[in-house]
Amino acid sequence: MITTADFKKGARVLLDGAPYAVVDFTVQSPSARGSATLVKARFKNLLDGTLLDRTFKSGEGFDEPDLFYRQAQFLYDDGSDLHFMDEESFEQFALPRDRNEDAAPWLSEGLVVRAISFQGQVSAIELPKVLEVDVLETEPAVRGNTASGKVLKRAIVAGGVEIQVPLYLESGERIEVDPHERRFIRRAGG
Repeated sequence: MITTADFKKGARVLLDGAPYAVVDFTVQSPSARGSATLVKARFKNLLDGTLLDRTFKSGEGFDEPDLFYRQAQFLYDDGSDLHFMDEESFEQFALPRDRNEDAAPWLSEGLVVRAISFQGQVSAIELPKVLEVDVLETEPAVRGNTASGKVLKRAIVAGGVEIQVPLYLESGERIEVDPHERRFIRRAGG
């Protein structure tokens, strides 16, 4: 059993018979004595990717979804589906690309992800916390930027994702990024 006090980004709960992940939440303390503390949360359905906003009283409980995790390798993207292979059974499965728009640009052939199964059906994938990617293009470092406190510049990495990187990075370098926050971590191999 999970309660609103256990909410954190990524926590999984069972709502209306479907598995959801907490995307964001806020706690509103009562302004009047005797009022209940409210928790407003935004959830993402792990089966179809839809978003759901709900408000609960603090301390309200939820069942945890019966999720099964396994390693899967990304094979290819055919434009409408993303194809994966289970690393244990070698079975292949596909997930709709439109339900995985956040993850799709980060996927490269051979990348190992975590597949999430609900009631025997793979419903979603999770990217690793850190990915190595190539910097395809960067803005030139402009003289004087460091004096103004701006120490980052725009860069396009493999997959076409735009992130902010330090001024010293150039096109062609390999870096480590956090794909969930679209944030530069460090140069790869260092």
